[in-house]
Amino acid sequence: MNDSLEENIQSGKEEMQDAIQHLQVELVKVRTGKASPAMVSTLMVNYYGTPTPLNQVANVGTSDSKTITIQPWEKSMLGAIEKSIFEANLGLTPMNDGELVRISVPPLTEERRKDLVKFVKSLGEEAKVSIRNTRQKLMELVRKEVKDGYPEDAGKRKEAEIQNMVNQFGERVNEVIEAKEKDIMTI
Repeated sequence: MNDSLEENIQSGKEEMQDAIQHLQVELVKVRTGKASPAMVSTLMVNYYGTPTPLNQVANVGTSDSKTITIQPWEKSMLGAIEKSIFEANLGLTPMNDGELVRISVPPLTEERRKDLVKFVKSLGEEAKVSIRNTRQKLMELVRKEVKDGYPEDAGKRKEAEIQNMVNQFGERVNEVIEAKEKDIMTI
């Protein structure tokens, strides 16, 4: 009985870590005024009739802090790559020179920066909700175990341990969000 509870708590901790990792992956995609291959890496390109991730049909990199370069493995893919960038509605304009697709990342306006900060905060809140949902599941498991004969004082200690874990992960989410906000607001 105690072993299964420990396994569930460990599983819950992994779910909370996954929530933070997901948050970090999502934040990489948010524009900060600097060019980053991650801004376009999730785009799907029509590769001979099959939607394919951009990074599987081209080399995506940056030539400087304001320019993303995309060099397709096949020159025939240039048009499809351009089209997918336009369709993604990223606010970026690709330039095709016959060899590469270059994307100049324009500087962010103050209004756009504020909108991005709001979006980042909403992503952080989603991560916190996921963490709290995991806490709720774990607390219910502990209460069920106590009802089924697990010592009550040990159950209270497990609940305190779970809450402490949630607090630590919540702080980690706040740190990640604050760092991204600072990155967005830096001109």
